[in-house]
Amino acid sequence: MSSSHKYAVLEGKKVRKSLAKIPQNIRDKYFILAEQLAEQGPVAANWPNYSKLGANDYHCHLSYSWVACWSCEKGTITIEVYYVGSRENAPY
Repeated sequence: MSSSHKYAVLEGKKVRKSLAKIPQNIRDKYFILAEQLAEQGPVAANWPNYSKLGANDYHCHLSYSWVACWSCEKGTITIEVYYVGSRENAPY
């Protein structure tokens, strides 16, 4: 992680597995999102369908059919991406 990053973006094993299966263009968009989260924090207001899902949970669309979900406890600099995958299977 370079010194310009303010947040640590963590991905669980499930997320890494699903990233290996999704289309390359969606994976590329996810990596752009992850970079932005690392630099700017958990609010990704410029992404399609971005919204808060709860006190610490957020999501946005990477495309019409693909979404990413993450959480960030208040007062911490750790963002945990807990889902990247199809909109149909999203955990919300």
